[in-house]
Order: sequence, then C-alpha cells, then structure tokens
Amino acid sequence: MEKVKIEPFKVIGISVRTTNENGQAAKEIVDLWSRFMNEQILETIPNKIDNTVYSIYTDYESDHTKPYTVILGCRVENLNEIPNGMIGKSFDGGNYMKLSAKGDLMKGLIINKWTEIWEMDLARTFTTDFEVFGEKSQNPTDAEIDFLIAIK
Repeated sequence: MEKVKIEPFKVIGISVRTTNENGQAAKEIVDLWSRFMNEQILETIPNKIDNTVYSIYTDYESDHTKPYTVILGCRVENLNEIPNGMIGKSFDGGNYMKLSAKGDLMKGLIINKWTEIWEMDLARTFTTDFEVFGEKSQNPTDAEIDFLIAIK
C-alpha cells in the first residue's frame, strides 16, 4: 500500500449506475465487462492514450453502500469525440492509496480485494476510485490489478 498523487485525466467508455445492495453490482459489473469485450469497445474509443483499461467508480451517492456509477474505458487525450452509447468524463485526480491484487480474475480477485478495502480504515473521499488493467492483467489466471482509492 502506498500513497500516490494522480494527475487529472479524461476517460471515454461505457457505464452503468449500480449499487452493492443485494449483489446488484456484482451482476451489473460482470454484464458491463461482457459488453465491453463482446462489442470490442476498446477498439472504438477515439483518441486513446494507450490500451490500458480503467474500471472507474464515481458519482457516489454517499459511500460504497449507496448507488454509484461504474465506467469501463480508456484514458484519452480529449473528449472532443464521444461515440454514441459511450460516456466521456474528466477526473480531477488527487491523493490516492494504491493497492494491488494478484491472482485469478475468475476466482473473485476483484470483489475479494474490494471487500478488504471496505473494511480498511482509509480516510476515503468517495469521489473517484479505480482499477487499472494494464499489461500485468493480460493473463486472467495470474493477473495483477492496481486499485486506486481516493483519500483525503
């Protein structure tokens, strides 16, 4: 776990408004990933900086127990061209706690890490949190994912 400063950035991708109540987010986020992969969204994002995929949690109604928006997409140079059905958003950056998880994506790696994060005593801001799926995440059975949690 390390403190990092994130510079402002822009993302284009697809999104869903969801909640952790009744396991709704678990299903809807899986569905969002399925759509991202099946519709080859990565290939249609304009002005991408690279092919790193970001899973962003933002627009929190309160904290992780209330509704929030999930965006799957890539960092882009600008938001001048946002394809139909996609969302473009700017993020302010700020102070973050960086954590990593390593293991099998098909065996609950992501949700297990989030469960751990929810139980941590972090001074969270609930502005924008995200996961980074870079080169180390390409092998789903031995993936390494970075989690960045906005803190005060």
